[in-house]
Amino acid sequence: MVKTPIEKLVIGRLEMVDLPELGLYNIYAKVDTGAETSVLHCEDYEVFEEKGHRYIRCYINAHPEKEGTEAMEYVFPIHRERIIKSSFGQAETRYIFLTKIKLFDRMYDIKLSVRDRSAMSFPMLLGRNFISRKFLVDVSKKNLARGKS
Repeated sequence: MVKTPIEKLVIGRLEMVDLPELGLYNIYAKVDTGAETSVLHCEDYEVFEEKGHRYIRCYINAHPEKEGTEAMEYVFPIHRERIIKSSFGQAETRYIFLTKIKLFDRMYDIKLSVRDRSAMSFPMLLGRNFISRKFLVDVSKKNLARGKS
C-alpha cells in the first residue's frame, strides 16, 4: 500500500495569527525555522507552585507597538521546562505552556514559551516544533494564512 503524502499548507516568513484562548488576535508572528520553540512577547513573568503544581504568571501585551495598550495577566500550568541557547550562545530556562493558535481559519495546538521580545521586530516567533509536519515555508511571501502575499 502506498501512502499519499499529507498536503501541507504554505506559510510565509511573517504571519498574522490569533491566540483565541488568550483573547489575543492579529498578532504578527515571524516564522523562524532556525528556532526550535515558539515564543510570545512577555513583559514579565514569575514561576510559582500551588497545591503541588507549577505555574507561570505572565504579563503579555501582544501589541506593544500600539500606544495605550497594556499587558494583561495570564496564569498557565507549566507543561515543560527547557534550557534554550540564544543565537548569542547564552543559555536560559524557558517555561512552556500549551494553548491554541489559529491560522487559515483552523485551530492548532501550540507549545509556547515567553520572554521579553520588546527589542525584536515582532511579538511572536513560530519555531520548528510548531511548523514541522504541518506547513511549508515560502520566505518570499507573507500573510498567507490571511489570504495575502
